[in-house]
Amino acid sequence: MSKAVTIAEAFCHTLFHIIFEILMRMLGEQCVFPLPEPQDLFQASHMKFEDFQKDLRKLKKDLKACEVEAEKVYQVSSKEHMQPFKENMEQFIIQAKIDQEAEENSLAETHKCFLETVAYFFMKPKLGEKEVSPNVFFSIWHEFSSDFKDFWKKENKLILQERVKEAEEVCRQKKGKSLYKIKPRHDSGIKAKISMKT
Repeated sequence: MSKAVTIAEAFCHTLFHIIFEILMRMLGEQCVFPLPEPQDLFQASHMKFEDFQKDLRKLKKDLKACEVEAEKVYQVSSKEHMQPFKENMEQFIIQAKIDQEAEENSLAETHKCFLETVAYFFMKPKLGEKEVSPNVFFSIWHEFSSDFKDFWKKENKLILQERVKEAEEVCRQKKGKSLYKIKPRHDSGIKAKISMKT
């Protein structure tokens, strides 16, 4: 166990320094945690595509019911009382259908990207499951991101301490070498001339 921890720590330490150097070159002194926040990954691990699909189907069904109810209102209303209700409802239903379709497309695209990402990392579904679940995938990344963030904070602190020491050393060296030289004063007044004559 300790050897595995040591290897993992060494890997994270090396990975940290590589990422840190790249970020320092790209961003200058501003160094931002390069991975998704562990809390975001934890929340993503509780997501289920089936739940979103179910919610979208329910919204579609509710929208259809709303459309049917609006039609009933149109039929029983007199023409003089129908506007602006009919116009507003028609606009609402048209926009709701557009939004519904956009959400379905977005969910399908997100699911496709998720499956491509899972395939990229060579993850296989558990026996009896047709695909890797977000819970399995993001739980692993949550653990890695949490551990890496701990190392990130420690390494940032060490690097900051090293920079403070370097700055203190530069200050000590500059204090040792005076930035200006004090020259002895040359008397040039009347007193100097009189003392030179005597």
